[in-house]
Amino acid sequence: MSAKLSALLPDLAPWRSSSDFRLLWVQGIVTYFGSAMAMIALPLQIKELTGSPLAVGAMGAVELVPLVVFGLYGGALADAVDRRKVILWTEAGLGLLAVLLLLNSLFPEPMLWPLYVVAAGVSMLAGLQRPALDSLLSRIVPHEQQTAAAALNSLRWQVGSIAGPALGGLVVAYAGHASAYGVTVACFAVSVLMCRRLSPAPPAHDAEKPSLRGIAEGARYAWSRPVLLGTYVIDMAAMFFAFPNTIFPFLADELDADWSLGLMYAAGSVGSLVLGLTSGWTSKVRRHGLLVAGGAAGWGLAIAAAGWFGNVWLVLLCLAFAGAGDMLSGLGRATIWNQTIPEELRGRLAGIEVLSWSIGPQLGQVRAGAMAGWTGTRTAVWTGGVACVASVGLLCLALPKLLSYDSETDEDSLRRKAQQEATRREAAEAA
Repeated sequence: MSAKLSALLPDLAPWRSSSDFRLLWVQGIVTYFGSAMAMIALPLQIKELTGSPLAVGAMGAVELVPLVVFGLYGGALADAVDRRKVILWTEAGLGLLAVLLLLNSLFPEPMLWPLYVVAAGVSMLAGLQRPALDSLLSRIVPHEQQTAAAALNSLRWQVGSIAGPALGGLVVAYAGHASAYGVTVACFAVSVLMCRRLSPAPPAHDAEKPSLRGIAEGARYAWSRPVLLGTYVIDMAAMFFAFPNTIFPFLADELDADWSLGLMYAAGSVGSLVLGLTSGWTSKVRRHGLLVAGGAAGWGLAIAAAGWFGNVWLVLLCLAFAGAGDMLSGLGRATIWNQTIPEELRGRLAGIEVLSWSIGPQLGQVRAGAMAGWTGTRTAVWTGGVACVASVGLLCLALPKLLSYDSETDEDSLRRKAQQEATRREAAEAA
């Protein structure tokens, strides 16, 4: 029995083998906790100032353009400069934006437009930072430990995102928006100090400066690989149709359960956390494309059920199942990316990845807000879930190579493994 239990527990090999991974893991908890507090406070503040679901959903439209532009540029930047510096300076910028939210909330009558400006700024800096973070993982963690590293990273995110929304709802309700933003500022201050301790991650000696030509080269590579293309489009479709987070305040109202708002934001993370705590088996998976598609379809089914049920506890349970499906799909995507993409293109492809997992939710916020205003909140939720499942099925038919992907036979995976082993031998010889 103990052996079976041990096989389910998270694989800690990346934690043991890389000090930089350990540092990023702890830093990520701090950052996610602070960000999740702001994630609760910001849409609630817009709701209180406007009373409009469309105004809350418009956050997605405001964030979209900066995310697209700076996500692509951030990918090229990650291949051209020290990734540690990119992470450090963007983290500091995010902390300054949290200070602006705090100051605005202290006014007797907080203004609406700064909330949208900060949302756009956060999107810009996140677009610059995330490619550097994601591409760093393939450098500091061995090839065979990528699925375990992805599981541990997701577990880290869930810890922060569960505690953040759950406490954020209480803090906003009993202490106000300013207190929530104050916690966010403090978390980013701690995170910046931790980022300073990361090892340098310089680019290759022959790395080119960021350019449109370099970005286009990365896009051509992604387009030429059906497996990569499948990971992007399935995630974008799932999030576009079935990302109802922005209308949770209105769903809580409709269910006569205002107290449940923080739990709604946290429920998906609870499901992901449970899967993360039992993720040891995923390190033995070879068919990661099946994880991508199956997890996305499970997410859609659970979101559809959450919109259908009228009992708040059943809704929360469905949202937890949705979170587990989303994490399963995310593990498959992250493993395929880090096991197949060449090091010299990793930053630029990470920029495309930022778009794949971010554009969908941003547009999904707009879709959910507009649909809720037109058909009602619960209808907007369950129809989106059904559309998600249908779109995943159609995309799998169109991209069969994703479902047949095998990490032990795929040519790109074997090539990337050989490249990483050669890099480690050169580093050992130089030391």
